[in-house]
Amino acid sequence: MRFEIPDDRRYLESHEWAHETDGVVRVGISDFAQDELGDVVFVELPDEGDSLEQNDEFGVVESIKAVSDLYAPVSGDVAAVNADLFDAPELVNDDPFGEGWMLEIDPADGDQLAELLSADEYEEQIA
Repeated sequence: MRFEIPDDRRYLESHEWAHETDGVVRVGISDFAQDELGDVVFVELPDEGDSLEQNDEFGVVESIKAVSDLYAPVSGDVAAVNADLFDAPELVNDDPFGEGWMLEIDPADGDQLAELLSADEYEEQIA
């Protein structure tokens, strides 16, 4: 199976993606991760204003098959959370790189994004 891996994002080995726009880093989980999880039934996210450190747990995604921790790709403050996921967690399955995004972080260190996996590196990891 071929998974969508947009090359305008960076990836964690734990399957989160990060995409910077206008100085804010939007975060979600990859197409591969949502496929492995199966139908997502619940998403737990931090509160706006919470501070995160790179690689710290920031929440949980629960599916019919598993519960998985979510990890922050960069350090910074939570600028926004996708409240739509509380009522419609299936957005993570339906559109993991669009409407299924999870949170936005105001990054403390812009260099951290460059340390993450490129799309090609991530594709090699999941192959």
